[in-house]
Amino acid sequence: MRTYLKISAIVLIILAASSIAWGAVPGDLDGDNIVSQEELLKSEGLAKEGTITADQLDEIQHIHDEYPRTFVDNSNKSITINKPIQKIILLNADCAEVFRCLGVKNIIGVDSNIAKDGIFFPELSKLSEVGSSFHPDCEAILTLDPDIVIAYTGVKKEELDDQIDVADIPIARFSACKVPTRDDQLRTLGYIFEEEDSAEELIKFYHNITDPIIRTLRDAPSTRDPTVYIECYSEFKARNSRSGAQEMCAMAGGMNIAEDLDPHGQGTTSQVDPEWIVAQNPDIIIKVVSGNEVSCGYDEDDASEMKSLRDAIMNRPGFDNITAVKENRVYLIAPDICDRSCNAIGIAYLAKWLHHDLFKDLDPQAIHQEYLTRFQGLDYDLSKQGVFVYPEEI
Repeated sequence: MRTYLKISAIVLIILAASSIAWGAVPGDLDGDNIVSQEELLKSEGLAKEGTITADQLDEIQHIHDEYPRTFVDNSNKSITINKPIQKIILLNADCAEVFRCLGVKNIIGVDSNIAKDGIFFPELSKLSEVGSSFHPDCEAILTLDPDIVIAYTGVKKEELDDQIDVADIPIARFSACKVPTRDDQLRTLGYIFEEEDSAEELIKFYHNITDPIIRTLRDAPSTRDPTVYIECYSEFKARNSRSGAQEMCAMAGGMNIAEDLDPHGQGTTSQVDPEWIVAQNPDIIIKVVSGNEVSCGYDEDDASEMKSLRDAIMNRPGFDNITAVKENRVYLIAPDICDRSCNAIGIAYLAKWLHHDLFKDLDPQAIHQEYLTRFQGLDYDLSKQGVFVYPEEI
């Protein structure tokens, strides 16, 4: 019996060491990656003997109580984690923003987009860079030996999984920017990293923005929903029913003129002709701008390029016959508040644009500021920094 206890103690000490591989679970003696009640009792005995420390026992107790945890990612893949995640590779800027809201730490490597964004991600930009979001450097990822890789849903299997799976490193895909699936994905991320309460706090914040908008629109049934042309990045690329902008527009009380385009396709945008836009005669035009096209976002304080782009849109041939142009209702919005999980901020702007009379007291910039201060922990003053919409006056 004493020999067995000595062997068990050696096993437990090895498994409890901080330098162990991801697959090893502290306290697991039979190799099934689960700390059973029997194994927990054995660990308690070893702690009483002084063979393992109180901290090691606490870790084993926690794993016994909380793990394994199984979740389904945005690609409908079921993933099981057997102990707390300590080393994270982030190939997804949206999740990077969410993680900071939730207080998730232990990120060891990021993609090139996060790495070069020293304004919004000052702490993450200093970490190891592991290629781009959709073309990651798998060798660099393997060198860092992460516990999990967080990627965008659209990252191809051959770009990531085929090289990382051999190391038994789980790859989880998320795309938390679409309103209908946002809450579930935030709850899943909170569950994965044991930040469930923080996830609920963030979800509540978002609903405190959008629920009053929905109620106001519902209680004003005589209000007509204006028609909206939403252009994404490239010229004449209209966001359709599969895009996140579709739900944003609907929640803000608008009718997307491209909603029913390409019903059997897979993309979120549909190529349209300028003549079609003129014929549709939208009440409002909203352009989701690209940072590659014009300077905008957190690292830009000058709105001159946004103004030039808006002028160019309004001066497109034939657009002078469109109601949106005639009534000066052409707006630009940066992806930072439209194509991220914080798109509730973008919805507030859309509601103000679409139904100004109903939302005279709504202050989207104040909402945005609260988000940055309360959830992102950034010392960033929106009254002095950043370009997110144009025109800024509403």
